[in-house]
Amino acid sequence: MGKSKSRVRQSRERAVVLLSGGLDSTTCLALAASKGYELYALTLRYGQRHQAELKAAKRIARHYGVKRHAALHIDLAAFGGSALTDKTMKVPKGRSMRSMSHGIPATYVPARNTVFLSLALAWAEALRAGHIYIGVNFLDYSGYPDCRPAFIRQFERLAKLATKGGVENNWDLKIHTPLLRMGKAEIIRLGRRLKAPLDWTLSCYDPKANGIPCGQCDACLLRNKGFQEADG
Repeated sequence: MGKSKSRVRQSRERAVVLLSGGLDSTTCLALAASKGYELYALTLRYGQRHQAELKAAKRIARHYGVKRHAALHIDLAAFGGSALTDKTMKVPKGRSMRSMSHGIPATYVPARNTVFLSLALAWAEALRAGHIYIGVNFLDYSGYPDCRPAFIRQFERLAKLATKGGVENNWDLKIHTPLLRMGKAEIIRLGRRLKAPLDWTLSCYDPKANGIPCGQCDACLLRNKGFQEADG
């Protein structure tokens, strides 16, 4: 019996999950956990305005008993160009849902998801993990070019061209975007079905010093609307 269990553990497929500590990435981690993968969580401190979300990610990763939780620091703030990394720019507050659905917002971080997926790809290749989970969603964030289905498809193609395993055809990688076509209320309902600790998550772009959400940024407004609809 012991040997059989050992073989089962060794044969488990591995998944790298990009975990920010927010609602979407936590739901992704819960979904990956429900599939039985050996989990590797990747959290990136990229120069964003606050660290509260990172504390949430650590707690959530511990809750799911991930095999390893890697927290890396990359300084995208050195480049600027986003209200999330450049303190001279203001985070938009109090916008209508209509306003949010048009154009690329000031909170877009140049090439962020490309950078994040590249790091997840590097770790997945080192682990020989066949799966990467990322909580991108293009219904609520239609202005973000790196949350679109076309971007994910092209990055998956790139992964096969840019890795040893892909070139030698002995490593298959799938990038999972299970929330891609879901509204926020649908994501919340899914998280609840999976018993994800959604109350621990933080999605605010500009929280107060004590970590309390501002309640007025796009992320807060979308999150609050989603909970209202999920509870309705």
